[in-house]
Amino acid sequence: MSAMIARRIEGRSRDLGGFEVRRVLPAPRQRMVGPFIFFDQMGPASFAPGHGIDVRPHPHIGLATVTYLFEGALRHQDSLGVDAVIRPGDVNWMTAGRGVVHSERTPDPERADGHALYGIQTWVALPEGREDIAPAFHHHPAASLPDFERDGARFRLILGTAWGQEAPVEVFSPIFYLHGALPAGSRVELDIDHDERAVYLVSGGATLDGEALRAGEMAVLVPGTTSTLAASVDSIVMLCGGAGLGERQIFWNFVASDADRLTQAKADWSDAGAAGFPADGRFTLPAGETEHIPLPE
Repeated sequence: MSAMIARRIEGRSRDLGGFEVRRVLPAPRQRMVGPFIFFDQMGPASFAPGHGIDVRPHPHIGLATVTYLFEGALRHQDSLGVDAVIRPGDVNWMTAGRGVVHSERTPDPERADGHALYGIQTWVALPEGREDIAPAFHHHPAASLPDFERDGARFRLILGTAWGQEAPVEVFSPIFYLHGALPAGSRVELDIDHDERAVYLVSGGATLDGEALRAGEMAVLVPGTTSTLAASVDSIVMLCGGAGLGERQIFWNFVASDADRLTQAKADWSDAGAAGFPADGRFTLPAGETEHIPLPE
């Protein structure tokens, strides 16, 4: 392994009923990179007319989710009353805080016509003292995000700060998250000023300091080093990281710095479902939704 690479993480494929995701974080020996605690590649997948994604309403606490698409569309509905469709290059940033419920489904036009879906979903853990903030949702169109060229490659800054750029998304701890398009032959110095950093090769072929990366693999960099990312063919990468937040516990869709928060969230979700999701409870369903994902055993 390169002196600049602390760990390699191979994404694990999971079939969600005809739709494949590649789970990278959390990994057995690398649960987080900076505040990033969950990292899934969705697809690429193709759906015939009449078919699509239907993720029923489910809860989150203690984190923020970010959805970023290369292809396709997803409709987000949540208990805050938000109903928004995300398309390639846009950012959906949902801060769960003390608790929010949302669903993700294929929009009706795409479902009727048939469509492709390809993108990345991540969770960002909230720092202690901010885990129980009020939930919120913000949609940021692609045109509002910094888009720039560096060392012959093209980057869009999704979250945080990097290379003198700053994204408009409100964040709660030092963080960066970049989408990079590297043409064949390009070489990028990864001199990004954050404590923890990782490179995920979405597609194509690339090396870090001469060491080959495989598509679907994340390389966690040694802190304080500067690596050179070189593309042998046209490639897509995601760069992510930031300041570490310390230990976090995960159960299902819940993230917390202590077990008591998880225990309470489990009870609250089960109780809400049994009571028919009362409007004054911690968890309520998005408007128009009548079903939900039960708490796993």
